[in-house]
Amino acid sequence: MNLWIKNGHLLDPANRCDEICDIYVKEGKVAGIGSLSSDEKMDGAIVIDASGKYVMPGFLDLHVHLREPGFEYKETIKTGTAAAAKGGFTAVCPMPNTKPPADCPEMIRKIREIAERDSKIHVYPVGAVTKGQMGDEITDIAGMVKAGAKAISEDGKSVMDAALYREAMKEAAKAGIPVLAHCEDKNMVGGGAMNAGAKADELGLCGITNAVEDVIVARDILLARETGARLHLCHCSTKDSVSMIRFAKQEGVMVSGEVCPHHFAMTEDEIPSDDANYKMNPPLRSREDVDMLCQGLSEGVMEAISTDHAPHGEEEKKKSMAEAPFGIVGSETAYALAVTYLVKKGYLTPMQLVERMSTNPCRILGVPGGSLSVGMPADITIADMDTCYEIDKNTFVSKGKNTPFHGKQVQGRVFYTIVGGEIVYQYKEEK
Repeated sequence: MNLWIKNGHLLDPANRCDEICDIYVKEGKVAGIGSLSSDEKMDGAIVIDASGKYVMPGFLDLHVHLREPGFEYKETIKTGTAAAAKGGFTAVCPMPNTKPPADCPEMIRKIREIAERDSKIHVYPVGAVTKGQMGDEITDIAGMVKAGAKAISEDGKSVMDAALYREAMKEAAKAGIPVLAHCEDKNMVGGGAMNAGAKADELGLCGITNAVEDVIVARDILLARETGARLHLCHCSTKDSVSMIRFAKQEGVMVSGEVCPHHFAMTEDEIPSDDANYKMNPPLRSREDVDMLCQGLSEGVMEAISTDHAPHGEEEKKKSMAEAPFGIVGSETAYALAVTYLVKKGYLTPMQLVERMSTNPCRILGVPGGSLSVGMPADITIADMDTCYEIDKNTFVSKGKNTPFHGKQVQGRVFYTIVGGEIVYQYKEEK
């Protein structure tokens, strides 16, 4: 498919391009940028009028849960990647906590095979750090990388054995892949369901303190410094996580961090009642934490915005916060929430938003993308930052409807998602 994208506002951080121009796509790659005349357009090219919209390198979500295999009632690779495409993502990284876990080359190959059949976007599998995610024995990291894994993670939990984790980091460094870290000291969690504080006391729920995250952030940074591993800290939620990442960068540690939309858009005070749609791990934190996360994104200390898309069955989320599973969906709301709470509030420029959702994630993972240079794959997101609408979970294409943002007014709509020159999502107004 050949495309002629006309009159769009190109935002390309890698090339420092911030201008209205045309983009021509031929045979899946960017073939030309600038003012293209009609005689330069090949016959049969589809014309997309992008007037009033931004044309950006496709977004990469470093942190999703596609649930397949094992939990297909929550989500499948097909439905999860369709949701991601609707959200403007041209690539996703599924975490390994499936059933069975993605802890061996065979499982990585299986995920890739399913994705090749069912997904219209890129799927970059993440392999588990330990076998069965039990924390006892390191997986065949080199074998998983050879099979197509782009990173390792024990997401859903931390590897509590520091010596074992150090060896895994050494293997990851040797293989040239990043370690995606879920930072949570399980010995300190107890029965926590939300942030520790006055709101938890009001709702009669056990709290999760900031130290649960901060202790492991500090440990993992020290291990990364010792091993030379590339460390990426997932779903950071505390003010001290930002401070420690800032310090580690100054000391030359290869560390990056991501913030999820729910952590920069909501505080614990916005939990209205014992509603499990507000239960996620790490939990919604204090205003002081949220302000520091936003500042960290603004400064570039926090380099990526990821979703931690975590779909669950409706009955599971009808339980009390004390009993329900952690997690909310995020693929279809991330862009609008980032526009509404970061761009419109002055924390990020439009260009910086693209950097946090596309350019930096591609660099962190070490995959193509994040730029629309001539000759690069035509993975493109076309969206605006002004359309106002109300988030409606009933329109989600994800199987999961578990979100605290249902009914929230936001700005910014994705109109097209293009992968390899193929239109994989196009917005059509609901009637």
